[in-house]
Amino acid sequence: MTQADSLILLVHSLSKNEKRIFRMGRKDADYVALFDIIRKAGMVSAHELRSLFEKKRKDANFNVTVTYLYKTLLDVLLSLRENQDSYYGLFNKIMKARILFEKSLFADSLELLGKIKDEAARHENHIALLYASRIELEYLLFLNFPDISEVDLANRHFRISGLLNNIRKIDEHSLLYETLKHRTIYKGNVRSKKQKESHNDLVFSEMSLQSSIKDSFEAKKLHQLFQSNYLIYIGDNTSALQSFRELNRLFEKNPQFWANPPFYYVSVIEGILDNLRSMRNYGEMPYFIDRLRKISHPSAGFQTHISALIFLYELFPLLDRGEFEASMRLAEQYKDTVLSKTDQLVMLRRAEISLYISLIHIGLRAFKKAQKTLINEFVRDNSISSFPLYRTIRLVNLIIQYELDNLEFVTLESRSIKRNLSKSESAYRTEHLMLTFLNKSKHELFGSSAREKIWRKYEPEIMNIRKDIFEYQLFKSFDFTAWIESKLRKIPLSKVLLKLNNS
Repeated sequence: MTQADSLILLVHSLSKNEKRIFRMGRKDADYVALFDIIRKAGMVSAHELRSLFEKKRKDANFNVTVTYLYKTLLDVLLSLRENQDSYYGLFNKIMKARILFEKSLFADSLELLGKIKDEAARHENHIALLYASRIELEYLLFLNFPDISEVDLANRHFRISGLLNNIRKIDEHSLLYETLKHRTIYKGNVRSKKQKESHNDLVFSEMSLQSSIKDSFEAKKLHQLFQSNYLIYIGDNTSALQSFRELNRLFEKNPQFWANPPFYYVSVIEGILDNLRSMRNYGEMPYFIDRLRKISHPSAGFQTHISALIFLYELFPLLDRGEFEASMRLAEQYKDTVLSKTDQLVMLRRAEISLYISLIHIGLRAFKKAQKTLINEFVRDNSISSFPLYRTIRLVNLIIQYELDNLEFVTLESRSIKRNLSKSESAYRTEHLMLTFLNKSKHELFGSSAREKIWRKYEPEIMNIRKDIFEYQLFKSFDFTAWIESKLRKIPLSKVLLKLNNS
């Protein structure tokens, strides 16, 4: 990505207020003209931006102007964040304390460092507290320890040692949680007892660490995050929901400790919604969706992320019940706020939205539209192939191609998927069942007696799969067994999904 590409994304991520503040009082300089062009032109390419700029400013240097505008925007955003976020404010004050000391205003510098330490302790900002404490000791050393006894000096070092120990343990806890999340993202959820047992190392390490870590918001947060995500990972949704609720209460009681943007808190709400959906407890979902709506942040990109989550969790109850027409109406409502802004979302979220829009089209039997939606996702980013979601997308694409009678593609793609599954220990039984069914001759399904015979053969395996908690992780994206049943029993997919959701 060139700096021009980054600049385009940065400008379009600004809130209306940030754009207004940046533009206020600025003269018609080259960098201001470039800002106005980006704002009005929309999501253009760097090449298109260069062309538009050079038409308006023939004597200006495009690359120099891009660099200057990028730097100026970051400076403006940094100055705005100082009053919005204690993290920015604390480190800015530390820089001010350094300037004061350099200008020989020693008493003012030390007084400011004392205030910084108090504020950092209140906000449990261990890094800022450590940095301010170390600078304070260096300055006291330079001043020959004025009015500082040896006991006082030892106590200061003792507090720093305790702080370092706490930071180390929190970092170890973070490592365990992040390792768990990494395994979930790249390997998918647990699909067998053997896989569950292979993660005991993380569980035992977390339990040992939790018993020795200092009681703080950060420690409680990381413990509950690990517990709740591990319980989801192994398919224990009931216990995970209870853990997420405790985590939510912790956040709501301590808003002063939220990150800015509040990524962790949003992750907690998403975890609760995901569990409620897994348990088909749709009645409680609106309350937590409303909690998401109440989160406000100046970053347009972060707000798009929030809107995408709200859209998905309003969509899931409809889609799970096979209410495809209502699902499409909902998608239309979010066309401007989410679906037209998917480039601002992380790759997996964007792919997830494409998958669900495609499923709506499948439910409405608009297979060409479903195909176009998924093809766009395949073309946009090949790196998605390293994630478990990609396998689900490929299976959905096989359904589309099967419905469009592109049977040669179905055969070739099925072989490719089978080869990949043979190399993996984490394949779902549903995946193997789907590949077997999709490669049956469609002529076998023409007669009702033939379909009934095949259904009797498939039914025991399908019923068994539907009871398997490990298989449910795949069903959260789409119940492929419902599609097989609809084809064999000649029942609309919407009716099969509604029946399964009510059972």
